[in-house]
Amino acid sequence: MASVGLLLVGLTAGEVPVAGSLSSPASQPEIERGFWRLAAPMPAKRTEVAAVVLDRKIYVVGGFEKPSLGNMMNLAITSAVNVYDPVTDKWTAAAPLPVGLHHVGIGVVQKRLYVIGGYTRAGVNIWNPVATVYAYDPTTDQWTELAPMPTARGALAVAEVGGHLYAIGGFDRRANVAAVEVYDPVHNRWETRAPLPTPRDHLAVAVVDGAIYAIGGRVNGDYGRNLAVVERYDPLINRWSRVSDLPTARSGITASVCEGMIYVFGGEGLGGTFRDNEAYDPQRDQWRPMAPMPTARHGLGSATVGGYIYVIGGGPTPGGSFSDVNEVFVPPSRRN
Repeated sequence: MASVGLLLVGLTAGEVPVAGSLSSPASQPEIERGFWRLAAPMPAKRTEVAAVVLDRKIYVVGGFEKPSLGNMMNLAITSAVNVYDPVTDKWTAAAPLPVGLHHVGIGVVQKRLYVIGGYTRAGVNIWNPVATVYAYDPTTDQWTELAPMPTARGALAVAEVGGHLYAIGGFDRRANVAAVEVYDPVHNRWETRAPLPTPRDHLAVAVVDGAIYAIGGRVNGDYGRNLAVVERYDPLINRWSRVSDLPTARSGITASVCEGMIYVFGGEGLGGTFRDNEAYDPQRDQWRPMAPMPTARHGLGSATVGGYIYVIGGGPTPGGSFSDVNEVFVPPSRRN
């Protein structure tokens, strides 16, 4: 991988919290916790971004940019779409979103990128929840607006299963949304499914073997009320079930899947931002600690390419803070 140098290998066991079904760090060799490398930073410092892989490149969409004279008119909400190529370790720009958005859901179906919901500006209010759906075609570098979600919301999570996009949870600025709404890109229509048992926002989702895992989050936008809840959804029977809790209750997190394991990164709480990197094995319903992120942050994005997980952007302190960090997690299976 070009221009990617070693940043650090593991960290001391005492730096990782232990709770719930988490394995004891003292009994876990450092080499089994993976390690981190540093990759080329984003062109601008951003937070509350969304990230996804399309054609083996990582697209980072929307969020807030660090305030400057150039973005004050937009109240720092950005429509920027930056594309990272792990092979060349370089960033390029794609066509911007039709409107600046933050706290969006994101997914890919049939080589098109979909941005669902989020918050946009309405006058001086930066927390206006929307139901919009925009699709990006990389062959034309153009966005198209499609049928809106039934329920306007931001800080939701989106998962792809079987060519459909599941919009899960979120916050409409009055209360948490339990809605699970499914988008069919072929017919450009939405359907409603069984609601999320624990309504929450700033959660993460991950898909393993066709099942969706809704992880962590917070109550009514309050990171003083973080949750450790993990619920599993089976689309075939339209049913939710509870599985082992996330060891560290947190929100403003990101999750990625690599070789059947779910890795959950970062977040924020009353005590600050999290460096935590905790891995879930769906086959065993167990969590274990991995090498913590070099840079604690929330509102970050992550994506897996070639067996490596790229963890990008986010705020290093709770609330409005910004980074251009692009740190690469190397799971234990890739250590050689």
